This record gives sequence, C-alpha cells and structure tokens, in this order.
Amino acid sequence: MNFNGMLTGLLLQRNLNGMLAMMTLTFGLVAASKAENAGSSVFSQPPLNDAAIILPVEEKTLTLRNALKLALQHNPELASFAKEALALQGLTIQAGLLPNPVIQFDSEDISSRSNGPAARFESIRISQLFETGGKRPARKRAALFGQESAEQDYMARQLDLIATVANVFLDVLAGQERIRLALAGQELAQKVVDAAAKRVKAGKAPPIEETRASIALATADIEVKQAQRSLASFRKQLALLWGNPKPFYESVLGDLETFITIPDFQSLEIRIQQNPLALRSLKNLEQRQALLTLEKARRIPDVTVTAGMRRYGHDIPNDTTALVSLSIPLPLFDRNQGNLMAAQQRMNRAIDEQAAIDLQLRALLTQAYESLVAADTEISMLRDEILPGARETFRMASRGYALGRFGFLELLDAQRTLFQNQTLYLQALTNYQRLINEIERLIAEPIENISKPKK
Repeated sequence: MNFNGMLTGLLLQRNLNGMLAMMTLTFGLVAASKAENAGSSVFSQPPLNDAAIILPVEEKTLTLRNALKLALQHNPELASFAKEALALQGLTIQAGLLPNPVIQFDSEDISSRSNGPAARFESIRISQLFETGGKRPARKRAALFGQESAEQDYMARQLDLIATVANVFLDVLAGQERIRLALAGQELAQKVVDAAAKRVKAGKAPPIEETRASIALATADIEVKQAQRSLASFRKQLALLWGNPKPFYESVLGDLETFITIPDFQSLEIRIQQNPLALRSLKNLEQRQALLTLEKARRIPDVTVTAGMRRYGHDIPNDTTALVSLSIPLPLFDRNQGNLMAAQQRMNRAIDEQAAIDLQLRALLTQAYESLVAADTEISMLRDEILPGARETFRMASRGYALGRFGFLELLDAQRTLFQNQTLYLQALTNYQRLINEIERLIAEPIENISKPKK
C-alpha cells in the first residue's frame, strides 16, 4: 500500500507566531508544511502572563498547529506551573525590600502625680535595622535564581506538553491510517470470499475453502472495529489535553512519510545543555550557591540604630531630651554554623543532581538516536524491498488462484503477509516520527536546524 498522498497537510507545523515574550526557546517536531505551504518555521514559547493571544477554534479538520495552541492555552497542569513561576516573582520582590523601621512609645511611672524628679515621663523611639555583610543582595539573588528555576520548570513542562500533543496527534493520524488499512483488508478479504465461492460453485474447490475465506473476512471485520475503537480513544485523549472531553474535530491532517537526514550524534549531544531540565539544574545549583553566600553573610551581626526623644513631667525645666542607642548582637554561641553546614551540603547535592540530570539526558538521547537509526533502516527495507514484493506476491497469488494454478492456502498466506507488512510499515512510520519528537524534546530545538529534510 502506497502511503504517499494518503493524507495532505502538515504532520507537525512549527509556527506559533506572536507567542514569544519571556524566552526564545524553540521546539520543532517533524516536517515542512504541505497543506499550508509553511517552510521551516519554529514553535515559540508563549509568555507566562500573556492573555492577549487569539485562540484558534477546534475545527472539524485539525492541524497540529491548532492542537498545540489549544493545549498550550488551556492545559490546566501547564497553567499551574505558570502561576507558580509568577508567584516566585513576588518572592523575588519581597526578598529585595528593606526591613521596616520600628516605632516605640514608652510611658513610665504613669500613676505618679508628683512634679518632682520621680514624676512620670514619656519617650518615643524609632529603630531601624541595618543589614550588614551583603545579606539583602544575597537574599535577592537567591530568590531570583529560585524564580528562574521555576520558570525552567514551566518551560520543561511546556516542552513535555508539546511532545505529548505531538505524540497523541501521531496516534490519531496513525489510527486513521490503520482504519484505511483495515478497510482495504476487509475489501480484499471480501474479494477472496467471492473468488472462493465461485470456485466452490463451479466445483473446482472444496466447500472448506469458502469457509476459510469467510473466517478471514470475519477477522478483517474485527480488525476494522478494533481500529475504529482505538481511533475514537485517541481522539478523546488528544482533546482532553486542552480540556475538552468531547472532541469536536473529526479528523487530523498530517503526513507520516516525512523523513529527515539523520545528523551525527555529536551535533545532537552538544545541544543537550539547552534542555530546560539541564537549565533548571544549573539554576538550582546557582541558587544553592547564592543561599550558601547568604548563610555566610548571616554570620555577621546586624546593627540596630534607635533615635528618639523623652519628655519629663510638668513644671520641670528642660523637660525634653534626645535619645540615641546602638545595638549589636554578640555572636558568642550562635554563629549560624548549623545553617551554614546545611547550605554547604545542599550545594554539594545540587552539584550531584546536575551531573545526574546530564547523564540522564545523554542516556535518553543515546537510546532515542539509536532507535531512530534502526527505524530509518527498517522503513527503507519495508518500503523498498518487502512491501513491493508482498504486493506482487499477493497479486500473482490472486490471479493464480482464480486460474486454478495456486491453492487457497497460498492465497491466504500471501494476503496475510501483505497485511502484516503494511501494518509493520505503519508502525515503523509512527515510531520514526515519535523518535524525532523525543530527540527534539531532549535538545529543545527542531532537528531540521541541524539536518535537512530527506525526500
């Protein structure tokens, strides 16, 4: 079965125009546009607080571009990550604020009615804490790195969501193709039944051949029903990614037979560091370093300066006087040594976590790359060698059976072989595109930026 021209349009289009504000992280997934003639455009990340984007409607024929827009704007889990990043912006502002001054009013000997030296007096003081050792800049820096780390969490979740939408979109697209294959198989099975019935009626074949053909037709009917149920499930899964339990769209546009020239592994590996998870581990390390600096600064005592005035009782000459005080805690017992040790160990842990994330990403990239190379080889063999041979074998077997030159078992075997290889080819195409999605998720970049499309 030739998949060229099966579907029109774009499997994965890479342009969400006008959605870039906070970060220029690009992410592409598979191929150039056929339906909309869009060249090598890229996905752009939407801003965390952008509410002015015009959303697409869920049309009856859905492209991945619209599916991605719907999911990016309506996915509740992604929205929760965005709100957390915005919340940490407030903590960054709070960390940079100066301590508030303290006003204090005292009234002593309030029960005395005497105007003598023991008369009651009142005083008012204003105290201001002055942080020393660079505590406020260190605290603000640590909060800023925490905010940037949360933003990388958001970007990582957004990247995962894009990959999830693309993969479920592939499932829907492959499901549509599976139905096409199942219906074609059902049609061929019916032709075999008709041919067997004619031979049985003409006395050229035993009745068991017609029975076997009917069984094969029933199996083909079951395959059609299974494909329809599977497609309905995938359609719902895709719509649920933007919160719609009842999908309005009826079909998706895409082309499974879009290939690339696979770049060398080294050119992909060097791009691992731009993955949001890698960037988040780096920001986490920088935050831990900033917290360690803050704990070191907290060993230095802060200074509190107080100024005010005191007013004595009535009929006392010079009854008002100025007050000034300076207080500094003595670091005799608490020198912040416990918090300093904890901050040091957490920084060491952040170093280990960064190394672990780097190894994990490289391992996933290695696995996806090797699987992509294998899938590319499998597709080439199926397309260029196995499928043409299977089609020709089935054609010859059908003609030979009608002429009485081949037996019914040879015909069934040729039919089964053709269907199996068509299914394998569909699975290989789907796996190929899914692996490209995975690699692009890991490098956070369209693979076409590194490799040119292969025709």
